[in-house]
Amino acid sequence: MKKQLSLLLLLFLFTFSNSFSQARKELNFGIIGANYEIPVHKDISIAPGASTNFDLDWITLYVRGNYYFDNLFEITNESWDVYGGLGLGYAMYNGDLDTDSDLDLGLHVGGRWFWNEKWGVYLELGGGNTQGASGGLGLTVKL
Repeated sequence: MKKQLSLLLLLFLFTFSNSFSQARKELNFGIIGANYEIPVHKDISIAPGASTNFDLDWITLYVRGNYYFDNLFEITNESWDVYGGLGLGYAMYNGDLDTDSDLDLGLHVGGRWFWNEKWGVYLELGGGNTQGASGGLGLTVKL
């Protein structure tokens, strides 16, 4: 029951935070998390989000910054994106082990391919200082 309530809280917080955003750009949602990218520069975005692990033991609420290397690598095909960045959040532990919730700081790198004007798929690798989810596989929708 504790895990289901935590997942419900996670979904509520993500929905609530997105309903008040002004500059909507892209929504990324995958197997173990989702985030909402807001552009701040042609190569930089910030993204509030939430993630979990497969056991639903960890729920992490975070904000991350992405730098898009497309211009630097001279990627002219608009179907592809290559990015990396930093994330900062709070990882809450819901499991049965003697582990505490903690500040989560992590790095990630990823790529994205759009098969049409609106939809794409992403693959991301990452790591942080907690056992919460890092990286992922999922879909991107341009808003």
